[in-house]
Amino acid sequence: MEAEGIKLLAAGLAVGLGVLGPGIGLGIIGYAALSGIARNPDARGPIFTSMILVAGLAEALGIYALIVAILLALVV
Repeated sequence: MEAEGIKLLAAGLAVGLGVLGPGIGLGIIGYAALSGIARNPDARGPIFTSMILVAGLAEALGIYALIVAILLALVV
């Protein structure tokens, strides 16, 4: 393989594996929030607020992985 091909493969693996964790995390967050709201509908507000906060933090990890992949593809 040429160096350019290996560099693009590394970028693809970086974003693929880097987004896998946040994707699974968002699924678990959504499941837990819906389960909590189903058990106690009166606590919808605090549960929803916490869910949005944690989902935003999980999305940030995916965005960091995307930035690393772009840097690998264009700069290195």
